[in-house]
Amino acid sequence: MARKSVHRSRYGRYAGGPDPLVPPVDLAEALDAIGEDVMAGYSPEHAMREFLRRGGRQQQGLDDLARQIAQRRQELLDRNNLNGTFEEVRKLLEEAVLAERKQLARDLDDDARFAEMRIENLPASPAAAVSELSDYEFRSSEAREKYEQIKDLLGRELLDQRFAGMKQALQGATEEDRAQISEMLGDLNQLLEAHARGEDTDKQFADFMAKHGDFFPEQPQNIEELLDSLAARAAAAQRMRNSLSPEQRAELDQLAQQAFGSPDLMNQLGQLDANLRGLRPGEDWSGAEGFEGEQGMGLGDGTGVIQDLAQLDALSEQLSQQYAGADMDDLDLDALARQLGDEAAASARTLAELEKALRERGYLTKDSDGQLSLSPRAMRELGRTLLRDVATRLTGRGGSRDARRAGMAGEPTGAARQWQFGDTEPWDVTRTLTNAALRRAGGDDRMLALADVEVQETEARTQAAVALLVDTSFSMAMDGRWVPMKRTALALHHLIQTRFRGDSLELIAFGRHAQTMDIDELTGLSAEWDKGTNLHHALMLANRHFRKHSNAQPVLLIVTDGEPTAHLEPDGEVWFSYPPHPLTVAYSVRELDNSVRLGAQTTIFRLGEDPGLARFLDQLARRADGRVVVPDLDGLGAAVVEGYLGSRAGGSSYGGLDGGWGWRGSWVD
Repeated sequence: MARKSVHRSRYGRYAGGPDPLVPPVDLAEALDAIGEDVMAGYSPEHAMREFLRRGGRQQQGLDDLARQIAQRRQELLDRNNLNGTFEEVRKLLEEAVLAERKQLARDLDDDARFAEMRIENLPASPAAAVSELSDYEFRSSEAREKYEQIKDLLGRELLDQRFAGMKQALQGATEEDRAQISEMLGDLNQLLEAHARGEDTDKQFADFMAKHGDFFPEQPQNIEELLDSLAARAAAAQRMRNSLSPEQRAELDQLAQQAFGSPDLMNQLGQLDANLRGLRPGEDWSGAEGFEGEQGMGLGDGTGVIQDLAQLDALSEQLSQQYAGADMDDLDLDALARQLGDEAAASARTLAELEKALRERGYLTKDSDGQLSLSPRAMRELGRTLLRDVATRLTGRGGSRDARRAGMAGEPTGAARQWQFGDTEPWDVTRTLTNAALRRAGGDDRMLALADVEVQETEARTQAAVALLVDTSFSMAMDGRWVPMKRTALALHHLIQTRFRGDSLELIAFGRHAQTMDIDELTGLSAEWDKGTNLHHALMLANRHFRKHSNAQPVLLIVTDGEPTAHLEPDGEVWFSYPPHPLTVAYSVRELDNSVRLGAQTTIFRLGEDPGLARFLDQLARRADGRVVVPDLDGLGAAVVEGYLGSRAGGSSYGGLDGGWGWRGSWVD
């Protein structure tokens, strides 16, 4: 067979180990960003989606990829137009007419004059002129060749619309090649019609591919794959036709009848389109595009660009993640690589792996209602990150105090003793290995025996009962203090849970009324319009916590941006008044006095510059023999941690991480 074959390469996903183009997944950065949004009041699902949209410091997000997709789409429309085939036909027609006129000018017979008249009176429309010349006997061999090129071009373009690559593959095709194409189209239509009736068989498909497989380099494995490929291309060809002006459509219809010199090809293609429409009605057969560029495209190339546009639209929807059941696994990475390049596909793959890692590594869990929430592990990771930030502010050395004695029950004395069941002190490794060596020298060949283990003796360490009172009135959210407040609570919670496990922390949120909260409940708390700052109720809950831990040092930490405007009545009802009522102030002061009698070391963190608030809190601090700290929002976490560490050391004066607290321990992970 003389038909030219087209070399095609098919590329699969990289299988030689980790993809070298994929940047590492930075879960810490993602978790920090998600936690920030959760603390701002967004759901974990929304927070995760927002991070995927924004991306990270070194990572493109979905929005950036979507912007590139939109730019690529607009470039295709701005660069191209659909006149390519029409211009090529017009050029070949002009060359054929010019060559024929030259030949006729040299011929002196009467028939030549009649032919000249016919040539001179050709219609202005190239399509009509090509039809007019269908039965014309050319005298010029050059003109005849140019006209045959027009018919050949039209046939190849029409086939290229339905079967990509045909325009190049059939260049210079013989009559035998065209006959084979006609036979393939006939067999294909028979196969599709049998499939529509439900009468086709696997053997019929296999026989068709064995006979005509060279026309389908993508090598479909079954008739459904064949249908998907053909219908997508045919629908794109129809959308290209829809994109033509009415005049261009009429011209194309007229030209199509001359493809390969007869209307047979167009009839077979029309039958194919009808079969595909019936079998794949869900394809977009009615869309259109507005091309405005200067670069003309042929029918096949135009169909390919229409397919590109459809692929770009699908990618845009996938990247939006706005449809029901959206998932990062929906992203067609191969299509993204084709349209934007391997780096874009690698970025999208990283985002997909990041989402998968967040779910699979237990950072996000679903509750009984199917809603995502931050897991305890995620809370610990967030707390660790926030505590490092606090350490950076306190030490100026990037949190270099790495812990080496996590979880110790007291301070080392320098002595050691044999391990007993229930001991949590760290091993004395030197003495343990020495014991094992001496035992083995005596003939016992066991590597390590329980009797070898010695632990470091420790002295009891002072425990603290810590009450962190955080103002959750609406003004905190309205003035941008909501997230810093939560970050502060999370950092302090992580410090106590990991470095001062003997201390007991109570988180107390107070707005119109007060309530104790777990750290995950406080972290996910949404700001609500609720008038009232009930410091009285919060102090009552703090004092209850102190009494419950009567052997511990009470530490009272209060974060607020407003004077007390609510208190609890004896019957338990909340009483609100603004400006603050003397009775509300009296109730709050009385409860603070109870904290003082319990021995609480008090630090008040004032947010805001209101003079009245400043005077009131200064008076409270003097009454409690405590102090007022006025941090900026970024330094709130460091200030509260510093206040906690200083208070649990007995309230002595201190000036820095290493100065005057009576405590010098490692507390940063």
